[in-house]
Amino acid sequence: MYRVVLIDDEETIVQGLKRVLDWRAFGCEVVATAYNAQSGALAIREHKPDILFTDIRMPDQDGLTMLAGLKSEFPDMQVTVLTGYRDFDYAQQAIRLGVTRLLTKPSRMGEIQEAMGAMLDELRRIKPEDTPAPQEEASNAEQRANSFIVRQALNCIEQNYREKLTLQDVADSCYVSQWHLSKLLNRHAGKSFYDLLNAVRIREAKRLLLDPSLKVGDICEMVGYTDTGHFSRVFKKIEGVSPNAYRNTTEEEK
Repeated sequence: MYRVVLIDDEETIVQGLKRVLDWRAFGCEVVATAYNAQSGALAIREHKPDILFTDIRMPDQDGLTMLAGLKSEFPDMQVTVLTGYRDFDYAQQAIRLGVTRLLTKPSRMGEIQEAMGAMLDELRRIKPEDTPAPQEEASNAEQRANSFIVRQALNCIEQNYREKLTLQDVADSCYVSQWHLSKLLNRHAGKSFYDLLNAVRIREAKRLLLDPSLKVGDICEMVGYTDTGHFSRVFKKIEGVSPNAYRNTTEEEK
C-alpha cells in the first residue's frame, strides 16, 4: 500500500479529499492529515509518504520554500498541489521543483483521479529496475529543490545573523530537518552552517570596526555574539588578527 498524507488549512477540504476517493482501489492508504505547514512537515517526516496532496498557500508558510524543502528531503515523494490561486509563474516554479500535478480548488473528481494516476505511474517508474531516463528527470528536479533550499538558508543567515541563530532555526524556516540542511550546506556551499554564519558575522564586524566610535564589545553584540572573548577568537581565526589589531591596521592605512 502506498502511504498518503493530506495537508490543507481548510479542514473541510482535507476531510472531503479523504472521503471522496476510494484510496484502497488505488492501492493507497491515508496515513496522516494536517492543517498547517509545520504539523504537515512533522507528519511527513514521521510517515515518509509516497504521495502528498497539499496546499502551498497556507497562512503560516512560504509555499515554494515548503515545497522545495519536501522535494529536497524526500525526492521520490509524489506531490499534487491544491491551490486557490491562478498564478502561472507560481505554477511554473512549483512544477520545476518537482510537483506532479497542480490543481485549482475546488478540484473536480476527474482531475484528482488523473493526478493519482500520474503519481502512481511515476512511483512505478522510479523503482531501481526501471530505465534511467525518469531517474534523471527526478534528479534534475531534486537538484533544483536543493539549490532553492540552499539559497533560502543563506538568505535566512544574512537576514538574521544578529540574532541567536541556530541550525534548527534555519532548517525550520526551510521546512527541512537540520540534518538534511547541514548536508546540503556542506555539499553546495562547501561549509558548515556555523562557518557560514561566522563568515557573515565577521564580514559585518569588519565593516563596523571602521567606525572608531563603536567599541569592540558593542560590535560583538551587534553581529550576534554574546561573549567578547569568543568573538575575538572567531575573528582571529578568520582574519588572522584580533578585532583591535584589524582596526588599528585599517586606521593606519587611511
